[in-house]
Amino acid sequence: MKSIYRFVLALVLGLLAAGADAERIKDLASVQGVRENQLIGYGLVVGLDGSGDQTTQTPFTVQSIVTLLAQMGVTLPPGTSLQLKNVAAVTVTASLPPFSRPGQTIDITVSSIGNAKSLRGGTLLMTPLKGADGQVYAMAQGSLLVSGAGAAAGGSKTVINHLDVGRIPGGATVERAVPTALGQGDSIFLQLNTADFTTAARMADAINREFFPAQNIASAVDARTVRVAAPQDNERVQFLSRIENLTLDAAAGGAKVIINARTGSVVMNQNVMLADCAVAHGNLSVVISAENAVSQPNPLAGGETAAVSNASIEIKAAPGNLLHLKRGVSLGEVVQSLNAIGATPQDLLAILQAMQAAGALRAELEII
Repeated sequence: MKSIYRFVLALVLGLLAAGADAERIKDLASVQGVRENQLIGYGLVVGLDGSGDQTTQTPFTVQSIVTLLAQMGVTLPPGTSLQLKNVAAVTVTASLPPFSRPGQTIDITVSSIGNAKSLRGGTLLMTPLKGADGQVYAMAQGSLLVSGAGAAAGGSKTVINHLDVGRIPGGATVERAVPTALGQGDSIFLQLNTADFTTAARMADAINREFFPAQNIASAVDARTVRVAAPQDNERVQFLSRIENLTLDAAAGGAKVIINARTGSVVMNQNVMLADCAVAHGNLSVVISAENAVSQPNPLAGGETAAVSNASIEIKAAPGNLLHLKRGVSLGEVVQSLNAIGATPQDLLAILQAMQAAGALRAELEII
């Protein structure tokens, strides 16, 4: 009985391990046409504690106030010069999620466009938010939340974060819905977050296996798009719910190395490969080589003769400072060795760029 229990346990653990790398279609792709829409508006923030725009340098703020007062039925005498300190002209931005309906609320970001010192404690007046087509899709208004700690907030004397940008959670109410079509005609299109031919083909195969025997309802159009034959509109929600929870093994990404030129941080994936090379940079020299040998099995062992590559890294800086690593060469070992002898981020960047230019670093090099 115990042996059967152990067998079942081992089988379950094996299945879990096999599916550990599987990813859901929901995490790998999105439905074409289901997207956010950007909104923008121009408004006024009032109630500031003397930290608003200097109206002599921002005439548009004064003009906006005059127009607002005129709409409220207040007429100013001709030639009146307004000296305002508690008002700031701002832009209001938001993202309208897909399937938003009138009456729902969305978060907004309010940013000063004048010379206001701070938006802390201000109130945004009613501001229409427009889309790229010029139509109003939401109305924004509310009290701003400005992050940052300073003497005025009872914190340290040094101000942290930006005081000219604030947020209003749920500060805009949707007034108009954006039509969202789940597909075109009899098909829907899944767009991969990262273009990859192998992942697109595997995604189509996973969908076809799920809906067997109705085979070939999915096909990879290109490296980013998978076309799926879909039922009628009133059945597509359940259909997409079934598809987005399917799992598949996504293809390994291309070899890539990312370098932060300011901090010297290096991030790489497992597909980075190095070839034989020699690099000289200032007082640093890097030599990467591989020695091919033959592994001969013992007599009557039943093995096969195989080639074995013994790789080595030799990095030399100032006289007497030599590091020699006799094991499998990887970029991680090269970077670690360079850091050990005090190479600067600029040295590291120059060496990796030279290795890539020479074809010894078989990876995409991205500098941030």
